[in-house]
Amino acid sequence: MVLAPVVHGRKVDGETRCVHYSTALDVVAIRFRCCDRYYPCYSCHAEDETHPVLRWPREKWQENAILCGVCRTELSIDSYRAATVCPACGAGFNPGCATHFPLYFEE
Repeated sequence: MVLAPVVHGRKVDGETRCVHYSTALDVVAIRFRCCDRYYPCYSCHAEDETHPVLRWPREKWQENAILCGVCRTELSIDSYRAATVCPACGAGFNPGCATHFPLYFEE
């Protein structure tokens, strides 16, 4: 049996919502390139880690670095950026997260 990745940070439920973002659509966690750990958001990362964020370069966007909190499917950055819902379970993703892409991904 393959275990789902551990999500770090101050989560408020089992679907990766955190104290910073907890709407019905806040169901993804991002694997931070700098520490190879999943967090629900940049604020959770900043609270737990002492190192700066290392953003994902465009040439690495085919790597799995997004976790659907509903079904625990890992998605590539490219797949996530192109999706409005999880391709595996249909859970909706928060469209407002796109405004934070520059925090995680080199544009």
